[in-house]
Amino acid sequence: MSGTQIEEIMQDFIEKKINVLVCTTILESGIDIPNANTIIVENADRFGLAQLYQIRGRVGRSNRQAYAYITYRKDKMLSEDASQRLKAIKEFTEFGSGFKIATRDLQIRGAGSLFGEVQSGHMEQVGYDMYKRLLDEVVKEEKGEKVEEELEITIDLNISSYIPESYIEDQSQKIEIYQDIANCKNEENIQNIIDEIIDRFGEMPSEVNNLIEIARIKNLARSKKVIKIQSKPMGVIFTFSEFDTDNVQKLIDKYKNNIHFSAIGKPYVTLKVQKDEISEVKQLLREL
Repeated sequence: MSGTQIEEIMQDFIEKKINVLVCTTILESGIDIPNANTIIVENADRFGLAQLYQIRGRVGRSNRQAYAYITYRKDKMLSEDASQRLKAIKEFTEFGSGFKIATRDLQIRGAGSLFGEVQSGHMEQVGYDMYKRLLDEVVKEEKGEKVEEELEITIDLNISSYIPESYIEDQSQKIEIYQDIANCKNEENIQNIIDEIIDRFGEMPSEVNNLIEIARIKNLARSKKVIKIQSKPMGVIFTFSEFDTDNVQKLIDKYKNNIHFSAIGKPYVTLKVQKDEISEVKQLLREL
């Protein structure tokens, strides 16, 4: 179409002489039409994440309630990247999501060269989380700051914590959920992954709930310098990298004969569990 034709059609749309505008991705180029309140994107799996974000932003530009329908062909087998892009555009809907979208795009495409022309990398070679950790360490070293080693925490409790085949059949999706749960660093992360899992796969079975509880226990353990929690016949053993002896008397007063301390080798605490192992482990971690 000529520039004149495009201009005439857009003017008719703005003046409401046309109610529906059918167009290409040219729409993402900063077009601002406050009256537009609904957009339908076809074959969204073929779009980049930044494209989808820009296109979605063409509606909702006034005080009118807006709707964006991001669609793809029914029963189409999506690639891993396309699935992650659609998941991201669905997840980040609030105002000011640009930074989160850019971060997720970096996770999907991989990080490029900081000082070169390569704009994307291969996630399977390094991985986003490892890239962030390495970059953070290098920056701190260059600043002369101390780099603290992240604690590796092992949890081995007498509970079934896994994703059953009957709940998620696709192996790549299952691995993705395992990784998302493992990367949870706080309660907000955990609540977000719970909402996502239920939204995508339905109510969680007890095994997946236990997996979520393990993530919560890991976060508590990390803040208390606990590096290992293990079920044994005599009770649950908490092994520390460092232990605050000021807490000893307080714990003895509460748990009495159900708790035992040892400073041989790595300091550890043994707790005799009475009823619910998960609840009692979390309770002790909060009191340390």
